[in-house]
Amino acid sequence: MRRSRSLLLAVVSAVAVSAGAVWVAGPALAAGPTATFVKTSDWGSGWEGKYTVTNGGATALSSWAVAFTLPSGSSVGSFWDAEMTRSGQRFTFRNRSWNGSLAPGASVSFGFIATGSGSPADCTLNGAACGGGTPPTTPPPTTPPPTTPPPTTPPPTTPPPTTPPPTTPPPNSGLPKRALIGYLHSSFANGSGYVRMADVPASWDIINLAFGEPTSVTSGDIRFQLCPVAECPNVETEAQFIAAIRAKQQQGKKVLISIGGQNGQVQLTTTAARDRFVSSVAAIIDRYGLDGLDIDFEGHSLSLNTGDTDFKNPTTPVIVNLISAVRSLKQRYGSRFILTMAPETFFVQLGYQYYGSGPWGGQDPRAGAYLPVIHALRNDITVLHVQDYNSGPIMGLDNQYHTMGGALFHIAMTDMLLAGFPVAGNTNNVFPPLREDQVAFGTPSSTSAGNGYTAPAAVQQAVTCLVRGTNCAGYTPRSGTNPNFRGLMTWSINWDRFYGWEFQNSHRPFLNGLS
Repeated sequence: MRRSRSLLLAVVSAVAVSAGAVWVAGPALAAGPTATFVKTSDWGSGWEGKYTVTNGGATALSSWAVAFTLPSGSSVGSFWDAEMTRSGQRFTFRNRSWNGSLAPGASVSFGFIATGSGSPADCTLNGAACGGGTPPTTPPPTTPPPTTPPPTTPPPTTPPPTTPPPTTPPPNSGLPKRALIGYLHSSFANGSGYVRMADVPASWDIINLAFGEPTSVTSGDIRFQLCPVAECPNVETEAQFIAAIRAKQQQGKKVLISIGGQNGQVQLTTTAARDRFVSSVAAIIDRYGLDGLDIDFEGHSLSLNTGDTDFKNPTTPVIVNLISAVRSLKQRYGSRFILTMAPETFFVQLGYQYYGSGPWGGQDPRAGAYLPVIHALRNDITVLHVQDYNSGPIMGLDNQYHTMGGALFHIAMTDMLLAGFPVAGNTNNVFPPLREDQVAFGTPSSTSAGNGYTAPAAVQQAVTCLVRGTNCAGYTPRSGTNPNFRGLMTWSINWDRFYGWEFQNSHRPFLNGLS
């Protein structure tokens, strides 16, 4: 989830097994900002690249943009710690909101996965040569990009598992069969404008308050407050906010505190942080009389330590402590406690190919890092709604890469949760399917809300395919039909209002009419 009007691409990568760093020679470094390239892995049909931007000048940089050309037949698939745009074979990577400022002498890196055997050429940093000097004069080629991203690693060859889900029957959550779930910007200003709780339409079944954030990354101390008047002139008083929550609950709606988001990095590295997380989140729930908790950990909140390779038996403290903390909250509030999660595809579906740093190291340790949390809490999760946006290409159970923005991406990504899949291609380590009623998927409410906006007709095509098994865009769901599929999540209610309630007005009647 993102705070700003122009949302940034989520951290997404498909990291291959390390094959030893292969350095590519560049021009001699000059005084001033430079960008240095290295191939960190190369497996013949593709490679992993990394650029390090260094401010060698005397004044601070407020932003950076690295551009380079790849030869015909090469392309960039997944990338991380930057935003990317493309024009023919010219690729431009720009800083994200949190890594653009560089003091003199400071450095920052970003990475990507590329296909083909070529290497970057004609590199520029903020328009000047990456090694210092003037930009190249050769115009970039205009070869059109390939229409489908080729695989960057041999896909698993085994068929998807048919293991029945081991989850217990669903508790009475009080939710309708088909739920509409949205995030409400309650604690910060946003280009979409502030929406009072009392003004949230009745179409929304779960309202996630964005966000509870920690006092520091590792403190576990979560705080939430309404948007300051200086930022949100129309914000209601706390008493009015609480009264509006009660009114929603009387209508059968659920109001949750969402923890994390883009800026709220949470790492429960110690048991003390775990216990503080439990007590501080409980204090928020009690203060506002909320129905439960949404876990929206992003960025570097979750990663797996080297050697932690079994999602069923995690050993990494940030994973183990989060599981323990959520179980404590569930025990505190009982069976009607609503628990939702909004992981990014990088942390879930990418686990089909890659898990943690891998058996030989060298992979991104965040790959698939939500899987042990989901698995351990599968009997407690009310709804899992993966963010099918701000994502790079992800391989589905058909062993094809799928890209966001259309029905097929939602179908393939959601089918993985409903059918289960071998983690990192290991058929002896299968992530079991979730119950149909536990699964929804997330999509931006509008073009301004996130990368990967999907038009209402395509969203509804995806849902119809998952529920009925028809009109599946050429994909065969391994999970079959899913008549109890839960529904849709969006970022955000505020952005939906800004665009005339397109999401709500399109999908609420559709979900109500879906048998």
